[in-house]
Amino acid sequence: MESLALHSISTTTSFSLSTRNSLLHRSPKSISKFPPSIVFPPSLPTTIRSPALLSPKCFLFTPLHKPFKTHFQIRASSDQHDSSTQTKLPPIANLPPRGAKLVPLVVSVSIGLILRFCIPKPVEVTPQAWQLLAIFLSTIAGLVLNPLPVGAWAFLGLTTSIVTRTLTFSTAFSAFTNEVIWLIVISFFFARGFVKTGLGDRVATYFVKWLGKSTLGLSYGLTISEALIAPAMPSTTARAGGVFLPIIKSLSLSAGSKPGDASSSKLGSYLIQSQFQSAGNSSGLFLTAAAQNLLCLKLAEELGVIISSPWVSWFKAASLPAFVSLLATPFILYNLYPPETKDTPDAPAMAAKKLENMGPVTKNEWIMVSAMVLAVSMWVLGDTLGIPSVVAAMIALSILLLLGVLDWADCLSEKSAWDTLAWFAVLVGMAGQLTNLGIVTWMSGCVAKILQSLSLSWPAAFGVLQASYFFIHYLFASQTGHVAALYSAFLAMHLAAGVPGGLAALALAYNTNLFGAITHYSSGQAAVYYGAGYVDLPDVFKMGFVMALVNAIIWGAVGTVWWKFLGLY
Repeated sequence: MESLALHSISTTTSFSLSTRNSLLHRSPKSISKFPPSIVFPPSLPTTIRSPALLSPKCFLFTPLHKPFKTHFQIRASSDQHDSSTQTKLPPIANLPPRGAKLVPLVVSVSIGLILRFCIPKPVEVTPQAWQLLAIFLSTIAGLVLNPLPVGAWAFLGLTTSIVTRTLTFSTAFSAFTNEVIWLIVISFFFARGFVKTGLGDRVATYFVKWLGKSTLGLSYGLTISEALIAPAMPSTTARAGGVFLPIIKSLSLSAGSKPGDASSSKLGSYLIQSQFQSAGNSSGLFLTAAAQNLLCLKLAEELGVIISSPWVSWFKAASLPAFVSLLATPFILYNLYPPETKDTPDAPAMAAKKLENMGPVTKNEWIMVSAMVLAVSMWVLGDTLGIPSVVAAMIALSILLLLGVLDWADCLSEKSAWDTLAWFAVLVGMAGQLTNLGIVTWMSGCVAKILQSLSLSWPAAFGVLQASYFFIHYLFASQTGHVAALYSAFLAMHLAAGVPGGLAALALAYNTNLFGAITHYSSGQAAVYYGAGYVDLPDVFKMGFVMALVNAIIWGAVGTVWWKFLGLY
């Protein structure tokens, strides 16, 4: 049929022979001006390449495909139609493997199967609870070993709990309506607003202008600016990658300090280390400064530990030790990990020039400031006004959407927010059902018996458990993953040892922020700062351990006195 159609066109059309010949020999470049262009394989006959014959009006019937290849590659480009410019598909052998990683998959699944079928069920535990515990442990193992991305693995765990009839569909998905989880999701959108409007960059640049005449002053300026924007930009990774690392790299390069070079010690390595080690204290200072903070309090609620006026209570308890650590960290590192360049007289001028290039504060920046001031005010006065924290966040986000500071495409493209919604909800839901089914009560009783046999007082047990929770993070590559895996269990151990619930819940949550700087993989911001190339790996581990001890001393000494004053114990 195709050859018949072509034959009939070539013999029955009414245009002249000369016109026909000119069309047949016309260069295909003429149609490349109109993207997308059609890239013809060079082996095709000239008649098929003719633009005239490609017109759908020339065919009475749709041509049938023949066994030989007549498909054309389509691209939105006006490049020359030679084979050198065509995009070649990678060989199948070079494509990355898809699906689950076999060894982590087998190990993760085996952990749950061994618990379910090889370990005798305690008399106090129901079969449903034991089966859910097995699924939960496999899910947690997968979060650590990563056979699949976190969200995908959590979904598999959720599906397993439903397929095995361990949980009903409505029970398994009940946590997706949790207020705290949606507050975390909205917090990611706020972080995008800070980056998109340039407000975070502007705030940090102002502090460089005011305090940047010396290297130490420059470090304090960056540290203070992060502490100020932290409550409204609740992602340490976003603050690191979107605001502070670009500023540090610009300042370092201007001082002749290059990454991966001997000159990195001039300025860049110190600024990176100082900002990296200070970030944990900024995140620990405010409830809304990091997503894992909100998850900690939610898990504490599942165990019956409820913090009243959570935003205010969190800030009051963290304020004094966090402020001391924020002031001490740049100074201690300045002496333990000193920069070669002590003075940065050009930094304020550079900052002033940058601010001049940025121009006056834009309308969107003012809207962002107003929306966040409103949100923080409602978080602080939430109990008095009767406005839940998530509703306050929803109001602020609605303002940003209505006034065009953010659009829905921004929210949809924030993949980390939706991924967090998926796996946080799964883990929170499973943890809540484990509590309801009595697993946590049983575990607490077992721990209580062990601690009683050791004759430890609750302060001693508090110290041992907090230190264990902190240093076990060397085995984790995610703060939120650590919280999901161990926070509930360690809080239950504290309660079994007689530690006051509020003190235990808050101290574990503060430690969750502080251990984010002990390795190059301990948190999202760790990967960002180490990836800049200014700090050698041995220095990351060495200074991470040293500053962990410094923070333990500061938070242990100052915090103990301060928390006693606040009545936490």
